[in-house]
Amino acid sequence: MKPLKIEEISALIKEQIKRYEKVIDTTSVGTVIKVYDGIALVHGLDDAMSGELLEFPNDIFGMALNLEKDYVGAILFGQSSLIKEGDTVKATHRILEVPVGDALIGRVVNPLGLPLDEKGPIKTNIYRPVEKKASGVIDRQSVKQPLKTGIKIIDAMVPIGRGQRELIIGDRQTGKTSIAIDTILNQKDQNVICIYVAIGQKESTTSSVIETLKANDAMKYSIVVSASASLPAPLLYLAPYAGVTMAEEFMYKGQDVLIVYDDLSKHAVAYRELSLLLKRPPGREAFPGDVFYLHSRLLERAAKLSDELGGGSITALPIIETQAGDISAYIPTNVISITDGQIFLQTEMFYSGIRPAVNAGLSVSRVGGSAQTKAVKKVSGTLRLDLASYRELEAFTQFGSDLDEATKIKLERGKRTVEILKQDLHVAVTSEKLALIIYALTHGYLDDVEIDDILKVEKAFYQFLDRDQDGVALVKYIKDTNLLPDSDQIDQTLTKFKQEL
Repeated sequence: MKPLKIEEISALIKEQIKRYEKVIDTTSVGTVIKVYDGIALVHGLDDAMSGELLEFPNDIFGMALNLEKDYVGAILFGQSSLIKEGDTVKATHRILEVPVGDALIGRVVNPLGLPLDEKGPIKTNIYRPVEKKASGVIDRQSVKQPLKTGIKIIDAMVPIGRGQRELIIGDRQTGKTSIAIDTILNQKDQNVICIYVAIGQKESTTSSVIETLKANDAMKYSIVVSASASLPAPLLYLAPYAGVTMAEEFMYKGQDVLIVYDDLSKHAVAYRELSLLLKRPPGREAFPGDVFYLHSRLLERAAKLSDELGGGSITALPIIETQAGDISAYIPTNVISITDGQIFLQTEMFYSGIRPAVNAGLSVSRVGGSAQTKAVKKVSGTLRLDLASYRELEAFTQFGSDLDEATKIKLERGKRTVEILKQDLHVAVTSEKLALIIYALTHGYLDDVEIDDILKVEKAFYQFLDRDQDGVALVKYIKDTNLLPDSDQIDQTLTKFKQEL
């Protein structure tokens, strides 16, 4: 082989120098200076973003929450005992994301979107950031389509629309979760995807909810996001945001979603814990100053999108637990002011056998009749006033027994109204049958029925509507038109039913 000349070597080196590209691979790293109770203080991440995903040793991830002058305060989504002072932390330059899409339907996941059931990994390549600005006014339209709960007192008096935020509030053990679960069960064949977010619940309670959904064939259109009480506070804080992020993927595809947050009281407590550990100044009831923003930026993401954006919706049912019925406490008043109404459950009513224990006086829907079928709206217009006047009369008549005939009639009608609005668990009533039974009540067809027999007669009436030719025609007419038929037709059917009794 002929040796290269000096000139050739020189030319070769010059050519290689020309083609040389200097590539520097940089990674932003920091050092853990303190770690405790799900919190890590990291020094050196000068370019960290708020909400950025941080990578810790032992496959533990965290999120930058406090950006201080000398350090970053991060929350840890894993065991803080596996992190020690001096550990290296890497910045990912990505905002925290969770998996979304159809692959999640029918699954039970944790707030990071990792499976908790035994159905294997979730096969999706679609991710969305958990923090996102809510849709603006221009992107929305007014709430006008009903979301039927199948619960008589709610559909008649506190109607919920698709895209609404309706608070369920009451003391513990008054049936708040039951109302939410019954609403999910009633979405079967309604083309609504349901997401149940369990925040700080016992694992046995969440398992019971999942079993109920499975038993009623509701998991095929549902997602359960579980952040049990045994998990660290950062995961409890993240859970509702992960849930609404999954919901938004369906909403922006033009679908309707129902999301239940059970419950936001525990969410606020988890955030208070994080804030106090991060040395944020405590305010009223030791909550930080931004606790209102915590829930407002979550609940504002529920919306009914404009037709140009596909017309999808997210309906939110947040749950708040009160102490001794005190709705004037800090967190209840915050969430009441953010939502479009509330369903207030009263302990005294629950223990006296009136279930669901909805207090019609304190419960309200600010969307109201816009989200109600015309048939139900027409018959239930006076129902709230009738109940309120009955409650007043009932309190007044405790002091005396000498009543005139008109007062006696009102009292008896009121007793029957209370009785007809009672309902067993997981027993839904369609809006068509609801309109007809309320018509029967308000037009005196149940006045001669004994109070103890009211629910039996109601059940018999529904069976009659399913088998009688005129009854089937009535139900079909209401279902097809959303309107109430002529009163003559209804009166004829009710008279026929009464004769059969």
